[in-house]
Amino acid sequence: MKILWVKAGGLVPPDTGGKIRSFNILRELARRHSVTFFSFYAAHDHDVHPELKEVFEQVVCMPLQLPAPKSVGEMRDYGIRLLSSQPYSITKYCFPEVRRRVQAQLEQESYDVILCDFIFAAGVVPWNWPGPKVLFTHNVEAAIWRRHYEVASNPIWKAISWREWRKMEAAERRYLHLADRVLTVSDTDRDSFASFLDPSKITVIPTGVDVDYFQPMTAEETPNSLVFTGSMDWLPNEDAIFYFVDAILPLIKQQCPEVSLEVVGRSPSRKLQALAERERCVRLTGWVEDIRPFVARGSICIVPLRIGGGTRLKIFEAMAMSKAVVSTSVGAEGLPVQAGDNILLADTPRNFADSVISLLRDPEERKRMGASARVLVQENYSWPRVAENFARTLHDAVSAFKPSFTAREVQAAER
Repeated sequence: MKILWVKAGGLVPPDTGGKIRSFNILRELARRHSVTFFSFYAAHDHDVHPELKEVFEQVVCMPLQLPAPKSVGEMRDYGIRLLSSQPYSITKYCFPEVRRRVQAQLEQESYDVILCDFIFAAGVVPWNWPGPKVLFTHNVEAAIWRRHYEVASNPIWKAISWREWRKMEAAERRYLHLADRVLTVSDTDRDSFASFLDPSKITVIPTGVDVDYFQPMTAEETPNSLVFTGSMDWLPNEDAIFYFVDAILPLIKQQCPEVSLEVVGRSPSRKLQALAERERCVRLTGWVEDIRPFVARGSICIVPLRIGGGTRLKIFEAMAMSKAVVSTSVGAEGLPVQAGDNILLADTPRNFADSVISLLRDPEERKRMGASARVLVQENYSWPRVAENFARTLHDAVSAFKPSFTAREVQAAER
């Protein structure tokens, strides 16, 4: 197959869940298929996207001048786009010049299929192109914004979250309807979309993990140590740490006063840095080249997410390293895990704290749970196996293609 893969936000370095998932699937696809990777993203120093030419048949990069996240410039940009019917997370990337460049690429080359990676790129995909368009959804983005709205205490952020939730909900309905095939990463996401979309259009592509890279390590665990991994500039991760430190950690300290937490991930905010200064048992590493030594040293991996969608790669990575994991149901949402066998799930501060305490006191149970977790991911969720299912689905979309929209629907989607 000849695939045009369109992605907003860039691909490398693969330092977020979405990038990791896309990078590994793309790398496997490129071994057997012709892939043109088209990406538009915030311009930055030391951009390594051109190096992807060694991986893919063709790479088209469009660095954009975007305001820095959480800056005054971004708030100004948000205000300018306030009246748009599209959510800001789409309009901030989808410039007219990007749309024109995608169209030019389609005029220069013939492709079997267009893959729109995340809904954020949907604003530049020509949905009237006479071929199959596949939308790869890593999350139910509207559900993430709804959860932001539900937990927000700041009235301004609550209003922004409500607005983005409603706009994203409309955008997901619109673009998923225009797509010829929709891919989700979990049955949970599929069921959410099936409430308004023909279920026959939806295919689940489970999350994978590099089981050769993430293996059990011989490093000795630090006693009473917890570890959390993830990009700390992703708001659900930041919220998870505040929730854990404020509501759960004090309960753990009552039984395990020597407990420590290491938060491993890029770009912790000033608020998080202030939290770590106040709570001396909390350490922020910032960006690290390799998370494995940190995971290996931790007694338990925690995932106290209250906001999220899709599936959490951090859980599969920890499981591949035979680590015991305690998560909320939201954190493990969509993953084929078995509570009590290869993970512990807890949704109240008291239950989460009790789960952590019980595992800290029982190294044999941690070892048993970690071994069971490793078997699960090793046998079923390696990236080559995930990519094989992905390619089969694209091939089916090409074979079964029939136009599924009208010109009026396309024009409505692009407004």
